[in-house]
Amino acid sequence: MYQYTDFDRQFVRARAAQFRDQLQRHLAGQLGEEEFRALRLQNGWYVQRHAPMLRIAVPYGELSSRQLRQLALIARRFDRGYGHFTTRQNLQFNWIPLHQAADVMDLLAEVDMHGIQTSGNCVRNITSDAWAGIAPDEAVDPRPYCEILRQWSTLHPEFAFLPRKFKIAVTGAAEDRAAIGWHDIGLQLLKNSVGEVGFKVLVGGGMGRTPVIGTVVSEFLPWQQVLVFIEAILRVYNRYGRRDNMYKARIKILVKAEGERFVQAVQREFLAILERDVGGREHWVPQAELDGVASHFQLPAEVRSHASQTRDDVATADTPLAYRRWLERNVHAHRLNGHRAVTLSLKRAGQAPGDATADQMDVAAALAERFSQGELRVTHDQNLLLPWVRTSDLRELWETARHAGFATPNIGLLTDMIACPGGDFCGLANARSVPVAAAIQERFDDLDLLYDIGDIDLHISGCINSCGHHHSGHIGILGVDKDGAEWYQVTLGGSDGSTRSGGAVPGKVIGPSFAAEEVPDVVEALVDIYRAHRQHGEHFVDTARRVGVPAFRAAADAVRRATAHAEATA
Repeated sequence: MYQYTDFDRQFVRARAAQFRDQLQRHLAGQLGEEEFRALRLQNGWYVQRHAPMLRIAVPYGELSSRQLRQLALIARRFDRGYGHFTTRQNLQFNWIPLHQAADVMDLLAEVDMHGIQTSGNCVRNITSDAWAGIAPDEAVDPRPYCEILRQWSTLHPEFAFLPRKFKIAVTGAAEDRAAIGWHDIGLQLLKNSVGEVGFKVLVGGGMGRTPVIGTVVSEFLPWQQVLVFIEAILRVYNRYGRRDNMYKARIKILVKAEGERFVQAVQREFLAILERDVGGREHWVPQAELDGVASHFQLPAEVRSHASQTRDDVATADTPLAYRRWLERNVHAHRLNGHRAVTLSLKRAGQAPGDATADQMDVAAALAERFSQGELRVTHDQNLLLPWVRTSDLRELWETARHAGFATPNIGLLTDMIACPGGDFCGLANARSVPVAAAIQERFDDLDLLYDIGDIDLHISGCINSCGHHHSGHIGILGVDKDGAEWYQVTLGGSDGSTRSGGAVPGKVIGPSFAAEEVPDVVEALVDIYRAHRQHGEHFVDTARRVGVPAFRAAADAVRRATAHAEATA
C-alpha cells in the first residue's frame, strides 16, 4: 500500500497544526461560528444531531493495521468506544467533543491520516474496488491511478469551491464493485486490442432526490490524459453548474439538462488544454510518475515468495458445515495461487451495519498482522477485507475470526445490508435507519433461511441524501417524514453496477410508505413472493424484474391492510 513521503507527512501535520490554531481561536471567541464552519468542514468536522461528527478519509479503502489501532485508540479516548465505516470507504466518529478535535487530528497525522476533503464542495475521497490488485477479473490495478488522482485533487485551488460535492470512483475489473455508474465521475480501466491502457469515463451519476446513472463520455481515454480530461469536466461543471439551488447543483443535473451539449463542451475544453501545452504533453501524467507511484503497490515480499509454493485447496471431506459456509460466503477468489481475500463481517446482531468497537478494531488489526501482511481494505458494503491470506491459514483465521465475532457467513445475503447512521445521529435524516436494520436482522436470523433466499442486496437510507444507497438496493428502504412521523418508502430491483444484477439500475418505488413496525413484514412479504416465483438458479433481483413490480406491490399492500385491520379491531 502507499507509503507517505516526507512531503506528504509534513503536509498533513502542518494541516493539523493549522486546524489547532483555528479551533483555539474559535473557542476563544475570535472566530465566529460561520467563519469557523468552513474551516472545520474542510477538515471533515460536521455538527450533527447530538455532537460533532468527524469523517476520516481512507483513500481507495486501503488501511494499515497501525492506522486501525490508532482509530481504536481515538474511539476509546475521545468517542464512545466505536466508529462507523461508510459506503465511501471512510470512517466516522459521532461523539467527539469539539474542544478535543485538534488532539484527534494530531493522532491521525501520526499515522498518515486526516479528514481533508471528506466534506465541502470539492473532490471527495477517491474510492475504488476493495479487491484492487488481487481480483482475478482485473485488467489493470487501479490503485496507482487513484493515488495520482488523490494527490492531484487535494487542495486543488481551482476546484476547492465547486457548485456541490464531487465524488470519483475507479475500478480496473470486469465486475464493477466500486459502483462507478453512481458517481459524479466513474472510471473503468481497460486494455485495448494491442494492450494499451485507457479509461472508460462516465459522468453525471448520482443518487439523492434524482437517481441518475452516469453517461459514457469516452469509451477509451489514454491513461496519460486522464487528469486533463477530468480537469476539463470539472471546469465545465464549475462554469455552468447551478449555484442558486443546492438541490440542483450536482453535476448529474447539468449533464441531464444539457445532454450532448455538455459532452461537446467537455471535449472543447479538453482540446483547449492540450493545445496550450508547450511540448504537447505538459499536462499528461508522465510514465515516470506512474511508475514511481506504482512501486508502492508491488506484491508484499512474503506474498511474492509464497505465491508459487502454497497449496490452493481450502476444504477437505471432514470440513465442518460452519466452516464450509464461511468458505462459501466470506472467502473470495484471488489472482495469486495459494491465496484468498477474506471478508471480516461487520454485520451481526446487536450492532449497526458498518459499526466496529475499539476492541473489534484492535482484533481486526491483529488479524491483519497475523494473516494479511498488516493490510486491510474497507469495502463499499461496509465490511473489512483481508487481501493477502494464504489458503493454508484459512482454517486458523476462521477459528480466530469466529471467536472475535467477525466470521458471520452472510456476505452477499440479506443481513449483509448497507445502512447509514440515520436519525439517531444525522441532523439531515428524516427517519432512523439503525432500528429498522436491527428489526430486519432479527427477523432473518436463521442461516438456513438466508441461504435458501440467496444473494440479495438490501440498502437503507435515513433520508433522500441516500448515504445508505437505497436506490441501488435489490430492496431499497428510504426514511421519509410524513406529518412529523417516521415512515419508510420501499423500492425494488435496483443494483449498484454488478454484472450479475444487470449493471447500475435505480430501483422502482412499490407504493406508499410504510410505518417502521411494518418494514420487516414488508421485506418478508417481498422475499416470500420471490421464493414462490423463482426459477432454478434465479436470484432475487432477476425474479423481481421478470415477475414485475405489481406482484410485489400487492404483497406489500397486504401488509398495510393487515396492519389497518389489526388497528381497527384492537
